[in-house]
Amino acid sequence: MVNLKKMSLGIALALVPLTSVTATDIEQNPERNLYFGETHMHTAYSLDAYIGGTRQTPSDAYRAARGESVIVNGLPHKIRRPLDFAAVTDHAEYIGEMYSALNADAPGHDNPLIQQLRQLEDIEEREQWFFKYVISNNRGAKPSHPEFYAGEETTRSAWKLAIDAAESHNRPGEFTTFIAYEWSAAPEGGNLHRNILFRGDKAPDLPMSYIDINREEGLWDWLARLEQAGIRGMAIPHNSNASKGMMFPDNNSSGEPLDSAYAEKRAAYERAIEMLQVKGNSEVHRKFWAADEFADFENADSIQNASGRTFAKGYFVRSGVTKGLALEQSLGTNPFKLGFVGGTDNHNGMMSDVDEDNFVGAHGPEDGTVKARREGSVTGWINSRELSIGSITGVWAPSNTRPALWDAIYNRETFATSGPRIGLRFFGSWKFDEDLHTKGDAIKRAYKKGVPMGGDLEAPARGRAPRFLVMASKDALGANLDRVQVVKGWIDASGGLQDKVFDVAWSDDRERGSDGKLAAVGNTVDLNTATYRNTIGATELATVWQDPEFDPEVPALYYVRVLEIPTPRWTTYDAVRAGLPLLDDVPATIQERAWSSPIWYRP
Repeated sequence: MVNLKKMSLGIALALVPLTSVTATDIEQNPERNLYFGETHMHTAYSLDAYIGGTRQTPSDAYRAARGESVIVNGLPHKIRRPLDFAAVTDHAEYIGEMYSALNADAPGHDNPLIQQLRQLEDIEEREQWFFKYVISNNRGAKPSHPEFYAGEETTRSAWKLAIDAAESHNRPGEFTTFIAYEWSAAPEGGNLHRNILFRGDKAPDLPMSYIDINREEGLWDWLARLEQAGIRGMAIPHNSNASKGMMFPDNNSSGEPLDSAYAEKRAAYERAIEMLQVKGNSEVHRKFWAADEFADFENADSIQNASGRTFAKGYFVRSGVTKGLALEQSLGTNPFKLGFVGGTDNHNGMMSDVDEDNFVGAHGPEDGTVKARREGSVTGWINSRELSIGSITGVWAPSNTRPALWDAIYNRETFATSGPRIGLRFFGSWKFDEDLHTKGDAIKRAYKKGVPMGGDLEAPARGRAPRFLVMASKDALGANLDRVQVVKGWIDASGGLQDKVFDVAWSDDRERGSDGKLAAVGNTVDLNTATYRNTIGATELATVWQDPEFDPEVPALYYVRVLEIPTPRWTTYDAVRAGLPLLDDVPATIQERAWSSPIWYRP
């Protein structure tokens, strides 16, 4: 912590945590504390993770999140710093089947196909088994359980195991766990996956999967019914880059134009989106944002080699959230009003293993060796050398408890980073003084006079343009900061989507060139040793920025992007440690970054 198909509505009451401290006992900080955590990862109870060789359980994953050493790829491994919160999000699809496979007393354990799976030692053989008996049923319009499914009770038992693991590791005020899972829809091979995060210690008696609910509208309807029964949940989509345009559509799943009912339901139950994970960056792509000099970041181009996932501009988050401005004008509600969070999507049981020099792959033995990461691929997804290490979520919340953290995510007071624990504050107001960032009580004033990231700026007093307070600090164990940028999105007079990147604070007394661009910060990376020096950049950057192009008649959104100085990419660390040449088709260095949730302006 840093200070700065039946729709069952039965309620599963979770086990009492092994602590007498409850959320109501924890002191609340009205100016918020910063907590870092993970809300997207998988264990052996996700069938695809098991196929890849992962054998970690949900309990193992929570131990790893707290900084304990666990066995990954046959060797002890741990993250450098414990997390403040975590959620295991195993795929709801086939968790019953995995319960049968992993538990000797479970129904279906002795099914010949499950026995065959357990006996397969070669990954390629397991993948062939997976495609033959599972995947063929999953990507159609009406997915179904494979023939070895032993029935609903196995799903219920697996879900109880997931709930029990979350409850047994939950420590209000110290370490928070969420009851969660992943709904993994893939119509026509397009990624519509959502992580489902529940607010409290109540959960449905069964997790609804893609087999039970085929499209997202049904998922939101189910969450609405749960809410009426006293169970609050939200859906967090990820990998819009692989969605084939279905994440930010013009039409609903029935092919009809979006209407107000769609917009209202989605806005109620989808409040955040995952910006980056091991399968690439969903913010932007260099092909479609040539004017953005930092758009060439973890673009994961090889995702396009499978399932017909050819990238288009509308697949990416910046386009999607800007499109939401236009839809709000026509529908009355913005269905794409999304805060930004991070996650890894690790399938090796490791939570937030997001240090470039500590990366051991993300999919168990499938990418668990240097050779596999350099030469192999994650079947059906991505060339392994293009993998990102994933991202992490920063949450500004009054305490480290389920209700406080969940509410902060719901309110979009969150940001994502590509791994480093960068600190980031972002506020907007019509009333900020231009020197607010220099004040000792700047945060108190900002909450009083403005709105934080995730908030709304209502119509201004005549003639005013909004001012934004931005404060960023480096990871205490990481690289210095290069610059802070504000990204603005708006709708032009013809209804077109527009965006622009503004450099608003930077290090080292650099000046803009004749083209208006800021000079590069420099590069201290030694590629022979995979090291860098913090002799450039800044430890903190802060400013109050006013939009110089503000039009009070035009809806807009603003979010912050913070860039570190260049540092070695994980592939460079791999190469240097193994005495191998650098790969020539992936960058040797990267500029890690953070993205704040937007602030929206409505005329």
